[in-house]
Amino acid sequence: MQDLGKKVIYQIYPKSFYDSNGDGIGDLRGIIEKLDYIEKLNVDMIWFNPFFVSPQNDNGYDISDYYQIDPLFGTMEDFEELQSKLEKLGIDVMLDMVLNHCSTEHEWFKKALAGDKEHQKYFYLRPAKEDGSLPTNWVSKFGGPSWERFGNTELYYLHLYDKTQADLDWHNQKTRDELATVVDFWCKKGVRGFRFDVINVIGKARELVDSNGKNERALYTDTPVVHDYLKELNQKSFGKYPNSITVGEMSSTSVENCIKYSNPKEHELSMVFTFHHLKVDYQDGKKWTKTPFDFMKLKQILTEWQLQMATNGGWSSVFWNNHDQPFALSRFGDPVNYREKSAEMLATAIHLLRGTPCIYQGEEIGMIDPEYDGIEDYVDVEAINAYGELLAQGYDEAQAFDVVKSKARDNSRVPMHWTSGKNAGFSHGTPWLRPTDQERINVEDELAHGEIFAYYQKLIALRKNDDVIACGGFLPLLEDDEKVFAYVRTLEASGKANARKILVLNNFFGEKYEVRIPDEFCGKCRVVISNYERDFCYLGEVLSLEPYEALAVEI
Repeated sequence: MQDLGKKVIYQIYPKSFYDSNGDGIGDLRGIIEKLDYIEKLNVDMIWFNPFFVSPQNDNGYDISDYYQIDPLFGTMEDFEELQSKLEKLGIDVMLDMVLNHCSTEHEWFKKALAGDKEHQKYFYLRPAKEDGSLPTNWVSKFGGPSWERFGNTELYYLHLYDKTQADLDWHNQKTRDELATVVDFWCKKGVRGFRFDVINVIGKARELVDSNGKNERALYTDTPVVHDYLKELNQKSFGKYPNSITVGEMSSTSVENCIKYSNPKEHELSMVFTFHHLKVDYQDGKKWTKTPFDFMKLKQILTEWQLQMATNGGWSSVFWNNHDQPFALSRFGDPVNYREKSAEMLATAIHLLRGTPCIYQGEEIGMIDPEYDGIEDYVDVEAINAYGELLAQGYDEAQAFDVVKSKARDNSRVPMHWTSGKNAGFSHGTPWLRPTDQERINVEDELAHGEIFAYYQKLIALRKNDDVIACGGFLPLLEDDEKVFAYVRTLEASGKANARKILVLNNFFGEKYEVRIPDEFCGKCRVVISNYERDFCYLGEVLSLEPYEALAVEI
């Protein structure tokens, strides 16, 4: 656990990082050209979103060839050069593996369509019900039914996501063997990190049944067989290679299952990636709504997961941002009045937790959601479908767009802001997605005059150099406080009398706030990190926190 606790992962969305050839799309050579920037952060591993061959119906998560680099992003030689240069910098590669489904353009699906009985077993193919209705009433996560006609046959194939993403049937041993061979292929190339997309939905039953309207996700999520499949995948691929690090993206999961997925004794995965804390601005649990985030619920979720995972030997990737979420700064901070301070506070709250922090490109310079004018600015199929569904529910165009604008995945997929110039310095051509706000938020200006990037550097250094942060325990504090997220990281030394404790205080709001410090934490202290100038050496009973102040002290 200690090694995982000292590591920091940086996520790159290749399509939006840097375009080297002017076609408007980021590529591998573009990443190579920006390695000096990545080196400054001092991260340990880069998670790359998929750059395999794909029709790009879901931005690369619809893979049609697991073994080849999509020409859109470059060549295998580009990848090998990138990997080699990262290795010299002491940075490992983490590939995004989409093993729950593949593109309907994949040769497996094409062979199945052509009548190959063996490859038809790779997919969930089912006939209609006797009344002619679809095999089940399941709904796709991208909207609409989760079944599509299988060519000109009387069968239908399952797709939990887009209709061009056919779910793979893991009950079939040959399917599992093929997927393990894919992972092993990249292991043999020296890749030591894998992030497995929605991996906990691979355990669908052999006999698929209708949902009663409330239990649909439970029918295919976190089923017991997922653990068996992961153990087998571990044994046949990444588990054969020392120092492999794996992250499982867990959809609608439970803490009990995540403990098993990530406990080293189970030989499944290194850590889990969960989203419960990012659903606290969902009204009645529905994503496509707009409501202020529930701070107390956020605290409760973060605290519960920290305690349960620590107590039972599980491990989490801790994060605010990724390619599937709007920027956290726009959701939980104040990008207008306190952009720098709220960005730093959010970073502190996550980076000092127990787990392995993951930074998404752009958050380290305080990027925020783009200022788009209409649905035509968005590309993502999920956002476009959601907009249509909201209109069908009776929303007018302005209302529907307002909701989509607050939750769209494209919000964080906007091109990286390198300069204040045209296209944010991302491309000499027309970017696939339009950047905004680059005049005031960009790498060039941040490195020259900003404070957020430097603050991230301090947090990363702190994790690498302080065992309390890297591998210490977690204790919640001030759980009923309605403004401050507080906790204590602890590490036993030779005895309890010598235990080290770091108190972390995060003011989640834009007003000064007086927080009462429990007696046991009052007294002499050392400032570990703060996003305001703090040099005191004594903590009293009452501490006045500045707007969006983050403060960590050793007591």
